[in-house]
Amino acid sequence: MAVAHKGSISMGLVLIPIGMYKATQDHDIHFNQLDKESKARIKYKKYCSHCGKEVTANDIIKGYEYEKDKYVVMTDEELEKIKTRKDKTIHIIQFAKMSEVNMIYYEKDYYAVPDTGAEKAYELLRQSLLSQKKVAIAKTVMGTNEKLLVLYPTKEGIIIKTLFYHDEIAAMPKAVPKMKLDENELNMAKMLIENMTRPFKAEEFRDEYQARLREAIMKKIQGQEIVAVESSGPSNVIDLMEALQKSLELSKNPDEDSKKLLTGTA
Repeated sequence: MAVAHKGSISMGLVLIPIGMYKATQDHDIHFNQLDKESKARIKYKKYCSHCGKEVTANDIIKGYEYEKDKYVVMTDEELEKIKTRKDKTIHIIQFAKMSEVNMIYYEKDYYAVPDTGAEKAYELLRQSLLSQKKVAIAKTVMGTNEKLLVLYPTKEGIIIKTLFYHDEIAAMPKAVPKMKLDENELNMAKMLIENMTRPFKAEEFRDEYQARLREAIMKKIQGQEIVAVESSGPSNVIDLMEALQKSLELSKNPDEDSKKLLTGTA
């Protein structure tokens, strides 16, 4: 796996050289765009708007439009010059409780892997954070963006989570009204939650739609017809108490059909 970013975790005067590696991988099926008639693939070319010449990556430079059709060019060397020593490290600003970082701020995850010789300092940081159930809040420059980071300790290592800044988070589009709840409905909902509670095991879950999509693609390759699956859904008009009661009854029955009905995978 290629390293996504190289740097050093800076904790006071302690430097821990690390590599950051992407923590996720894409297994989704991706479709190409084809011409409707010829079935040939649609391609997009980069070209110069002045002379119409097609350009390659080596022909492209960075320019900032400060007025209409007026640009100032910034080279990679110039962008590197304005980085301070702090910008080039993963500079820890403070520590905080894990629960204090709202999940809405999380953007991307990376594995932090120590360079050879940095394992002891890395482990010291990991164990210290884990024992106190705290995270480190840090900053670094990645590309041309200063990233706010959380260094999150786990049993296996440290995960670096990039965060959105507060002004990047959109406001909730509509206020959700606080409804007065019936005590019986609330108690029944709590019982349903209790009955459906069990330890979360990520390995038990998979993308079932992608599996059906792969199967459908293989059928088309083999010249078979795609058969529609059951698609009828529940009515929007429901009696809340009745729905809760039925859900409770199903949650007490551990068979596979009941689970599917409760989770909407039937």
